[in-house]
Amino acid sequence: MIIQNIQLGSYIILLPYVLAIILLPFETPKMMLLISSFFLGVIIDFFFDSSGLHASACTVMGFSRYYVLKFISPREGYDAGVHPCVEDMGLAWFLSYAGTLVLIHHLFFFYMEVFRFSEFFHILLRVVLSSIGTFGLIYLLQFLFYYKKRRS
Repeated sequence: MIIQNIQLGSYIILLPYVLAIILLPFETPKMMLLISSFFLGVIIDFFFDSSGLHASACTVMGFSRYYVLKFISPREGYDAGVHPCVEDMGLAWFLSYAGTLVLIHHLFFFYMEVFRFSEFFHILLRVVLSSIGTFGLIYLLQFLFYYKKRRS
């Protein structure tokens, strides 16, 4: 809650709270995932005063997570005790997984924020740049905090 919108100009807005949904275990039931995603969004909306925008974007992201995981799953499935992080799954897998989810979240979030298609390409540029920036921040946060915990 200390970090609200990290804005790097008008085109790059970093939303690091999506990492909480990305790092949920593979075994999380779909309904629990949706409820957790929704309440994370509600908490963010409460602090940002954004009238449900974050709750709806997080719920869409939580809903999409199951299908993204199913689409990029290994042939033999996910091992028990493995987490959806760079250390356990590798950078290429994490890039496709987290990158897709961040892009879905940002597409929904920014287009619902403006709620008109007259500025389609302007918003699309904002989505792409914000997604790249958010993914970079997510990777950095995960690398700093998650790796340190495993090494200890």
